[in-house]
Amino acid sequence: MSSGTDKIVSSIMSEAQEKADVIIQDANADVSAITDKAEKTAEAEKVKILENGKKQSDMRYQQIISEAKMNARRAKLGAKEEVIDAAFNQATGELKAIAASGDDNYEIALSKMIKEAADEIGTNDLIIHLNEADTNKFKQDLSSSDSFELEGVKFTLGEPIKAIGGAILKTSNGDIEVNNTIEARLERFKSILRSEVAEVLFK
Repeated sequence: MSSGTDKIVSSIMSEAQEKADVIIQDANADVSAITDKAEKTAEAEKVKILENGKKQSDMRYQQIISEAKMNARRAKLGAKEEVIDAAFNQATGELKAIAASGDDNYEIALSKMIKEAADEIGTNDLIIHLNEADTNKFKQDLSSSDSFELEGVKFTLGEPIKAIGGAILKTSNGDIEVNNTIEARLERFKSILRSEVAEVLFK
């Protein structure tokens, strides 16, 4: 080739090289920018994942603690209920023994329970149901009659009932009935007694 042609080729190659260098530099800059962006995105994702993981971990921890506290409360309440029930059972057993002994204190208490029930009904002619032991005692005291009077109210002995003590009173037509047995009284006062027993046992 002539020297003129060589110069033209050399000039074209030089320009091409310059353009190639610029393109390569731009490409490298783009690669670097993309890489930086990708790294930042990955880091952000990593932090987000870690944060989510920590949140989930904290939530699970709190859930476990909450469940543990709830189970502890249930266990404590269950234990208290067992102790309170045991106290009631013991009291019931003692009341049963007192009623079975037939001592003066029970006789006085029985008279009061009968009067309370009679006052609640408010009539002067009632049928009274007692446990078998008390029914037999009344029958012995009454001789041939099944009726007796207490403070102006006439009572007729009915069939014996299954009860520790106390009485069930009914009107002669059976329309009104008041259960004032020891069991019924315990059941009525159980909520009040339960709080009082709990206060004594767990203060």
